[in-house]
Amino acid sequence: MTAATESFAGWLAQAQLREDQLTPLQRGVLLGAFAFRQRCGPDYYSTRLLSHFLLHAGTGLKVAQIARLVGISRPTASRQQGASSKEAIQTAQHRLAGRPYGKLLPRYAGPIAEFLLQHPEASRYDILDFIRRTWDVRVSRVALYRFLKKYGLQRLTPASPPAAEPPAAVPAPPSACVAAVPPGQPVPEPAPPFSGPTPSTPALSCCCQGL
Repeated sequence: MTAATESFAGWLAQAQLREDQLTPLQRGVLLGAFAFRQRCGPDYYSTRLLSHFLLHAGTGLKVAQIARLVGISRPTASRQQGASSKEAIQTAQHRLAGRPYGKLLPRYAGPIAEFLLQHPEASRYDILDFIRRTWDVRVSRVALYRFLKKYGLQRLTPASPPAAEPPAAVPAPPSACVAAVPPGQPVPEPAPPFSGPTPSTPALSCCCQGL
């Protein structure tokens, strides 16, 4: 933790930074950050605001260097780097609320499901805010995760309409029915049902049977 009486050079040294190696931009930003640190102290909320600012200020400092400056771990700084300003403030608000209390009742599942259907991109913090506004109940993210998993709401997305069935195929007519007929010739009538095939050779005449 940073002591209120340490110097700017000492603050940089504990982060393994040298003042003579800083660019004018980096030195100006870090001077302002050091003044903020001296005035507001090293409490969680001041550290959270300061780390969020430094991680998004475009100074060119490495994440590990900023983590050492504000006194947080490297993985924590990486997670904060990907958070928006809204999420940073929401994190501080939920911590400020103290120990999570309240209970997620089964009857909350329906309204929460409706909220998720109407807001498919809602974050966990948005869901927690919805619960607080609707029922005046504060719960932790772990409790919310278990509740969503219990009722199958952790991956809830709007249902897509069912796919339309393809039209039924119309059977093609037999090839015999579509045979070409010369112009002016009558169309041959179809063979009667159950009729035998036409013999390929003519039958013997009666006059030839005695031979």
